Amino acid sequence: MSIHITAPEGSIAPVVLMPGDPLRAKLIATQFLTDAALVSSTRNIFYYTGQYKGHRISVGASGMGCPSIGIYSYELYSNYQVQHIIRIGTCGAYHNNLQLFDIINVAKAASESTFAKEALGFAEEVMLPQGKAYAVINETSAERGQAVLDTTVHTSDYFYRANPTLPAIAAAHKCEVVEMESFALFANARYLGKSAACLLTVSDIIPTQQKISPDQREQSLLPMIELALESAIRL
Repeated sequence: MSIHITAPEGSIAPVVLMPGDPLRAKLIATQFLTDAALVSSTRNIFYYTGQYKGHRISVGASGMGCPSIGIYSYELYSNYQVQHIIRIGTCGAYHNNLQLFDIINVAKAASESTFAKEALGFAEEVMLPQGKAYAVINETSAERGQAVLDTTVHTSDYFYRANPTLPAIAAAHKCEVVEMESFALFANARYLGKSAACLLTVSDIIPTQQKISPDQREQSLLPMIELALESAIRL
């Protein structure tokens, strides 16, 4: 066991899908996995392990922000010998050339966060996906005929802010969308020599204030979840 995940040794699979929301982890486990077992519920952050098309897969939540995913991904990699983590989440589009429900396979994550520098000694403000998960997602999406965009994201440390203009780091790196976790996940994977990728569904168009409604949200994420699962069994 680790400090924040109390799953017994050997109960988490080498491949983990990681939504932010514990209830989304529960939904994925109950809807897509067979023989799914709850292996950790400490702090109501749920982790499940089950079978998807004969392959052992785990799914568990990261919480919100770099500090939270930084803790959970580090412990999964270090304490449970997890080899691959695919983050699955939502994002807001900075520009209206993207549309609601677009799926993104994150190519780069730029951030003003001090997480990578202070925790791991990486001074760069851009982190890349690690290992083979990113490439496998692109290959799987092509085989399925599923449209996926390769995009640079802004991993922000804040959700609400006083200044409505495009953040300087997002402008500098031509970030199309904003989310809050992938930079830290990629940094941990780089430091520990593991694999990490991030799939996102566009849930908000910031300039036009378009949003996926709460009623639409569950169904709208299913194509991304299915792509993550189909990619996971190829890792």
